[in-house]
Amino acid sequence: MQYNMRMPKAVYSGEDATKNLTGMLAGVKKVTVITDKGIEAAGLTDHALECIREAGAEIIVIDSIPPEPTYSEVQNVVDSVKKEGSECLIAIGGGSVMDTTKLASIASTDEFGVKELLDNPLLGRKSVRTILIPTTAGTGSEATPNAIVAVPEKELKIGIVNPEMIADEVILDAQMTKNLPLKIAAATGVDALAHCIECYTSNKANTFSNLYAMEGMKLIFKNIEAACLDRDALEAKNKMLIAAFYGGAAITASGTTAVHALSYPLGGKYHIAHGVSNAILLLPVMKFNKDACLPQFAEIHDALDMGDVTADPEVKADRVIERMGEIITNLQIPKSLREFNVSPDDLETLVEAGMQVTRLLNNNRKKVTPEDARRIYQEVLV
Repeated sequence: MQYNMRMPKAVYSGEDATKNLTGMLAGVKKVTVITDKGIEAAGLTDHALECIREAGAEIIVIDSIPPEPTYSEVQNVVDSVKKEGSECLIAIGGGSVMDTTKLASIASTDEFGVKELLDNPLLGRKSVRTILIPTTAGTGSEATPNAIVAVPEKELKIGIVNPEMIADEVILDAQMTKNLPLKIAAATGVDALAHCIECYTSNKANTFSNLYAMEGMKLIFKNIEAACLDRDALEAKNKMLIAAFYGGAAITASGTTAVHALSYPLGGKYHIAHGVSNAILLLPVMKFNKDACLPQFAEIHDALDMGDVTADPEVKADRVIERMGEIITNLQIPKSLREFNVSPDDLETLVEAGMQVTRLLNNNRKKVTPEDARRIYQEVLV
């Protein structure tokens, strides 16, 4: 088995890490900042813009990124970026903002657009420097070569994967996540947990991905509740940002599995936020995978000091899954799709769409049949 890992050229973290922008942009004449109106209204772009001005760069702001954008909405941003001709793109936001920025960095040509990248992601070539500053902890998009876009005609979300989309630089600043509402902090935090545990149990798991996935899980299990529930727990928030980055790094070397595969139709058709749909499906999929992943669950149990290291592997696996359930309960994450107006009548549509995500289903250590997918969806439709 061969495997590889790609990482950003530089990652800045710690107290007021955003301040590094000034030095990073020395000599740069024009910068495009990509964000959304909610981030802007919350004042999260203010400090970054100040640091960019100190560097002497002209600033163009694009704040039109909607939640869970379609490929045509991303194309609108790409067209704006092409028109401005900046030397550097800076994303300040969550996964959708960062994914859009990454796509803009590889689609600056008139030869193809985002729609064509859906079928042939490797067409893209990076043409502009990217700096990613996540405001959630999180999607891990700041570390990955992946971008997820909605495809309305298929009622599905599709991942575009191209190594050229790896960020040039990343800034992890806990102040950027300080005022996140619990709902968003919790969903994105559990998304990071899903990245780590899926990559660790993936068919593509390897030495590189296991290192980052395990370290990410250690940080998440110990810090996620404090980071989400205590506005002033900056140390825990910083550790969650690092954990989310580790989860993204694990994805670059391994890959997510059935949790993400089965969540894509929920975002594509029902517009459920990516982190929320993953959080809802995490426990059912991990319970389904348990018998095929006992050694991995046992390793997680022992590494995280969850109890008796001499216990039976199944007991250890149950404890890991139980702890995930505690986190989901403590953070008030929805456990059912009913509150999102998904009904049992939608079951077959979900199964059909979910089974199309073969790129991720093939990573799952336990084969997922349509009947299996049906049972998993039924569990969250009650």
